Amino acid sequence: QVQLVESGGGLVQAGGSLRLSCAASGGRTFSTYPVGWFRQAPGKEREFVAAISWSALNTYYTDSVKGRFTISRDNAKNTVYLQMNSLKPEDTAVYYCARARATASALHYAGAYDVWGQGTQVTVSS
Repeated sequence: QVQLVESGGGLVQAGGSLRLSCAASGGRTFSTYPVGWFRQAPGKEREFVAAISWSALNTYYTDSVKGRFTISRDNAKNTVYLQMNSLKPEDTAVYYCARARATASALHYAGAYDVWGQGTQVTVSS
C-alpha cells in the first residue's frame, strides 16, 4: 500500500518562500501517476493548488498561485515538490499531496485522487 508523506511546512512571513515535499513509499509508487497538491484553510473546503503529469511534461495551477508556485517531481526519488514563493497570508492552510488515478484527466477535482498524505501546515504571517 503506497503511503504519501508531506514535509516542509512551517511559519513564514508574507513574501517568503517554502518548499513542500511529498515522498512516496510502499507498494507501487507514483512515478507513473499524476500527482496533485491541495490545500484546506480553516472553515473552508479543500481546494486544488497544482498538479503534474507522470512525465512532468504537463503542469496545472489554480489561478491564485500561478507565477508564484511551481510543482515538480523527481521520479527517481519518488518525490514531488511544491516550491512556493511570494507567499501571502491567504496561502495559509494545511497542504496535502495526493496521487491521482492513472487515467485521471480532471486533475483539479479531488475525486480524481485515490491516495492522500496526512498534510503539512503552512502559515503565512502578515
